[in-house]
Amino acid sequence: MKTETIDPATLPARERILRVAHDLFYRDGIRATGIDRVIAEAGVTKVTFYRHYPGKNELIRAFLQDRHERWMNWFTAALQRHGGSGLAVLVPVLAEWFGSDQYRGCAFINAVAEQGGGFADAAQIARAHKADMTAAIATLLPASSGRERVALAAAVAVDGAMVRAQTDGSPQAALDALTLLLAVLPA
Repeated sequence: MKTETIDPATLPARERILRVAHDLFYRDGIRATGIDRVIAEAGVTKVTFYRHYPGKNELIRAFLQDRHERWMNWFTAALQRHGGSGLAVLVPVLAEWFGSDQYRGCAFINAVAEQGGGFADAAQIARAHKADMTAAIATLLPASSGRERVALAAAVAVDGAMVRAQTDGSPQAALDALTLLLAVLPA
């Protein structure tokens, strides 16, 4: 997934804060990124920051919602670019994402792992994201009574490939395993 190359300095303060937070949260982690760092890198004052985001939880929510929108737009476009039908299309789509030098795993899996039960909104947003991802995968399959079940199994395999590619640092093994798993699912 390629991110847009927009100079954050040209954006309004709220959007600039969100863009900076997005990049820092995804690259370095939510817990590891303090508000002071976001403020400094966004080039805003504390007053400006808190006017737009009353606290870190509001910024995390905005980050996850923004990431969801960006990722789903990329994902659905990539599915079409790579053929738009059949589960096998998931492999080149993920290869495209894993090949990005910005790849740091799934932002939603990472957020839930980092936040644990301490921020229920992260888990709720992650569940909604995964449901939308599964629905997009279902569109690759012909209509049938088991379509949603197969799409869910494929989504779980995709999530596993994301984690494996992130932890191994070698996406090819994850892509090979994903190829095998998808091949045994009914089309």
